Amino acid sequence: MVNWSVLEALMAEVGEEDFGEIAGLFLSEIEDALEDLPRIPAGPALSDALHGLKGSALNLGFDQVAELCAKGEADPTGFAVSPLENAVATSLQACRTKFPQFA
Repeated sequence: MVNWSVLEALMAEVGEEDFGEIAGLFLSEIEDALEDLPRIPAGPALSDALHGLKGSALNLGFDQVAELCAKGEADPTGFAVSPLENAVATSLQACRTKFPQFA
């Protein structure tokens, strides 16, 4: 679900204040993406959107989210938003217990 070592390494690298900014940007990006994805037709545009989201998710250790994005990127015609929404919610809930910056 969440790769804690990625988050811990990122916080150690950038410091708590910048980590909070990064977390906030990610939360904003993921919220916008979850709102926009259902309106993007299956095809190259959806693959591109999922590719970008996958990169952000990997940078923050959201492995399950990145995996679902990769599957959708590879086969956008079979992509469903609800599993991604569930993975994001579960991952964020787990992160909030360990990193208050995800509040």
